[in-house]
Amino acid sequence: MDTPTAATADLETLERVVSRVRDNIEKVIEGKRDVVSATLTVLLAEGHLLIEDVPGVGKTMLSKALARSIDCSVRRIQFTPDLLPSDVTGVSVFDQNSREFEFRPGGVFANIVVGDEINRASPKTQSALLECMEERQVTVDNTTYQLDSPFMVIATQNPIEMEGTYALPEAQRDRFMARVSVGYPVQSAEIAMLDSHTRTSPLDDLEPVTDAAEIAKLIGIVGQVYVSPAVQRYAVALTSVTRGSDELTLGASPRATLHLVRAAKARAAIAGRDYVLPDDVHDLTRPVLAHRLLPSVEASMSGRSTAAILDALVATVPVPSGTEG
Repeated sequence: MDTPTAATADLETLERVVSRVRDNIEKVIEGKRDVVSATLTVLLAEGHLLIEDVPGVGKTMLSKALARSIDCSVRRIQFTPDLLPSDVTGVSVFDQNSREFEFRPGGVFANIVVGDEINRASPKTQSALLECMEERQVTVDNTTYQLDSPFMVIATQNPIEMEGTYALPEAQRDRFMARVSVGYPVQSAEIAMLDSHTRTSPLDDLEPVTDAAEIAKLIGIVGQVYVSPAVQRYAVALTSVTRGSDELTLGASPRATLHLVRAAKARAAIAGRDYVLPDDVHDLTRPVLAHRLLPSVEASMSGRSTAAILDALVATVPVPSGTEG
């Protein structure tokens, strides 16, 4: 294999840093290692994360814990019905003294942007995130401003059926690399939370365990992880099968295929491997693909969930036997 791959020493460094960040987050979010690991996978894959669940299960707490664990710039945007696109991206204001327009950055100008309850803002305001999430830049009054690197949007949202919420536009959902649900804690973790969270907020004592420069270095290591032609074909087959299903009116986009492979590379690196296994791709299909799909009217009326449709489609795709090919 003459393809450049991540060095063993680099992978050990990545594993050590990820372990530190994970342990730090778990001081606040207990008993949710899978969710925390998925969050770190998206971070190292240069993606954006959508956390969807009912109120009160720790969506915002998880995003804040990650932000505080990394010594970098963090901005929080509270999405409300009266939030304007200019509040998100920034606005040009005329300065009476200099007689020139001065740009005042909006909430997206940070390494980590926490968008709280994103689906409580109008679709017009939600769409203000489209350019910055895909191109990592903001254009205001014909002037383009580059965003800092690394850049990650962590958005929380309540289920669509809840009062006062708007459905995310398809283009917006497609820009989120993965969607995860925190879920209710197990009883032992909830009892421990009663003791630790009722005196003071555990976030107050959370200290950074890494910084933006180190995260940028880890992202570079993930980029060196090898993906064989066979695994690439497998990823394409998984997204292609969703486009021809009668149970779906909208299948996975080519961007979804790219996100799937990038997330698989990060997952492999976190596991200490410099190559992607088919299992890495397979296990990420639900968090990476499910939120992008739209079920048909017939499937919705029959009570079939998008996740169930996706699982059935994934099961029809042959899994390659190895990483070579």
